[in-house]
Amino acid sequence: MAETGTAEEPDSRRWFALLTCCSALFMTLLDVSVTNVALPSIADATGAGPSGLQWVVSGYTLAFGLVPVLAGRLGDDHGRKTMFQVGVASFAVTSMLAALAPTVGFLIAARVLQGLAGGLINPQVSGLVQQMFPGPERGRAFGVLGTTVGLGTALGPLVGGVLIAIGGSDFGWRLAFLVNVPVGVVVILLCRRLLPSHPPVGRHRLDVAGALVLGVALFCVLFACVQYDQLHDPRLAWLVVPAAVLLGVFTARERRLTRERRDPLVDVRLFRKPSYTAGVLLALFFFPAMAGLPLVLALFYQRGLGYTALQSALGVTAYAAGSAIAAPLAGRVVVRVGRPLVVGAALTFGLGAIALAVIATHGPNERLALAMAPALFVMGAGQGALVTPNQTLTLMDVDPVIGSTAGGVLQTSQRIGLALGQAVIGAVFFAALDTAEEGAGNPYPTALAFAVGAALCFIVLALVVSVVDLALARRRRAQVPPTVEPPFSG
Repeated sequence: MAETGTAEEPDSRRWFALLTCCSALFMTLLDVSVTNVALPSIADATGAGPSGLQWVVSGYTLAFGLVPVLAGRLGDDHGRKTMFQVGVASFAVTSMLAALAPTVGFLIAARVLQGLAGGLINPQVSGLVQQMFPGPERGRAFGVLGTTVGLGTALGPLVGGVLIAIGGSDFGWRLAFLVNVPVGVVVILLCRRLLPSHPPVGRHRLDVAGALVLGVALFCVLFACVQYDQLHDPRLAWLVVPAAVLLGVFTARERRLTRERRDPLVDVRLFRKPSYTAGVLLALFFFPAMAGLPLVLALFYQRGLGYTALQSALGVTAYAAGSAIAAPLAGRVVVRVGRPLVVGAALTFGLGAIALAVIATHGPNERLALAMAPALFVMGAGQGALVTPNQTLTLMDVDPVIGSTAGGVLQTSQRIGLALGQAVIGAVFFAALDTAEEGAGNPYPTALAFAVGAALCFIVLALVVSVVDLALARRRRAQVPPTVEPPFSG
């Protein structure tokens, strides 16, 4: 299909096309949580130690965060449909490699390649949504994406547990990777028929130097965060210095290329749109809390309460359920309500987190996980009502011609936030455990409360960004509309 339709006469198949995109997105999300459940089986089958197992998970996370900006630019210039198909095919092939891995080293390499393929897929999805859905429908479409994220988070551990039970301890973890292959084949067949072709925008020279500088800068940040989870070595913070220098070099280069209209990797005029800048900053500040608290909750359940990995996954199901329910509802009203919805969602998440800390430290010892479920549901609802609307509002005013690049920048800020949250909130959690007095009872509830306090610091920053953006938007509406900016050079 050459085109999915125009804004005047949209093709009804675009919703089926969206479900095809969501299937690929779901596959990349599922592979994170499925792997977490499969780690004990991987250790038994390959003899991997703690460091090797850490990199089975972290290699995927690190690679995934390195490529969204570059992948978005490739999609804008060479076709989102083409790049989407390349990403899905690569993900299926690397999943096969992971399933057949004879050693943990081979598995880590396959997981890194999987992460690169996943990072290629996701910016195309956001770009395709902007291309296929105009106006208020775009919010509903992003709501469907938000539901996909919630379901991927909720079902991942359960799917992993079922697959491992079916395949046994020796083959079950391989089956968890192998299931991506038929899913990838079906997605490719459907997307060839359903997804729109990218409108021609001319030939552009790829900013290879800029991509390398940005890649090394992101690697320094993500590697420091990932390794800190394992080593807890504060010297890793020194990697922020070269990262900051390289980001400064990258910004100066992209400003110059934008000014000279010489095909920058990121057109910095994106950041002249206040809604876009605020959305990127909000993602950077909110995602640490969103990622860090589920991580320490898993440790709280398994080490503090003695739960199995599957029981721990069931313990946070209320969190994922709240997100899955709130995301589509928020997507339907985000265009009408606007940024106040995001402010309310951040407050909801923060109140749920406070309730979680209070219940963990003062709740009943028996069935504590059940008592925490309502607070987790509120937190999940806050997440679902924030992530989807923020993505919609951030990309709403972006020219669809560079939709994938804009989505790639937003997703990069999200990945940095995820890694930062796991490192910082995890560090606070372990520091509270280390300072707990011996014989003073179970230290894990107190450690969880300290982790919630760290998460609330990030939530406050997210609230400040949201409130400032809301105030500035109201001031702009009260003034004369600004002059229309020249179109993007592409």
